[in-house]
Amino acid sequence: MKRTFVMAGALALAALTMPAKADKLDDIIASGTLRCAVVLDFPPMGFRDENNQPVGFDVDYCRDLAKALGVEAEIVETTFPERIPALMSGRVDVAVASTSDTLERAKTVGFTIPYYAFENAVVANEKSGIESWEDMKGKTIGATAGTYEAIWIEGRLKEWGAGEFRPYQNQADVFLALSQGQIDATVSTVEVAEANVKSGKFPGIRIVDKAPMVPDYVGLITLREEYGLINYMNLFINQQVRTGRYQELYRKWVGDGEPADLTVKGVYR
Repeated sequence: MKRTFVMAGALALAALTMPAKADKLDDIIASGTLRCAVVLDFPPMGFRDENNQPVGFDVDYCRDLAKALGVEAEIVETTFPERIPALMSGRVDVAVASTSDTLERAKTVGFTIPYYAFENAVVANEKSGIESWEDMKGKTIGATAGTYEAIWIEGRLKEWGAGEFRPYQNQADVFLALSQGQIDATVSTVEVAEANVKSGKFPGIRIVDKAPMVPDYVGLITLREEYGLINYMNLFINQQVRTGRYQELYRKWVGDGEPADLTVKGVYR
């Protein structure tokens, strides 16, 4: 019995004297740089200005997070399908990339509480004859592969038993295909739809309806096991809202009015 107590004590002492394993939060602070994956063909969340510099809501959000950490922000451009691979390969520390908080993705990466919430719109080619979301039945619909919108469209077409879905690598390709008549319609966030219609880069497209989808809550993501960093980012999001910075960024990049409520009754408070 005495020997057992001695061994237990030795193990406890060894545990106390072993150096603590640094987590990603410590690594970022030590490195002096926060590497953020940001999608830059997703205005007004992320895009390039006339000088080819990254700008947008997500870009500023990454820079705010870096400032809070006392480090420099490094914007790493990724497409939507590249966000999670960029994290898993160690190319970035976090993704500030409007990532829908799906349960399937949560098997691979760690999500924060929502930092933004999107409503979705149906955008159609003017020659398609589509006037509402129901008119998409039997049509050729496109979206960025793997996104919340793409998953909803595929499910809707399967339910209807009619129509064709075409996946694309990025949002720019979707809207180009829509403008050229290769697809009849797409579903995108209201913010992106309005930005692309107003840009004049994609003639012959218009917003025809809201998509009957639940709000698309998006979170910051990092490696699933990085609890210290996830906890920090949760508090950061909380403070962005309660200091008014979330509202400020919304007015700067989206427009007047009130940003979407990030709470879900009985869940997020």
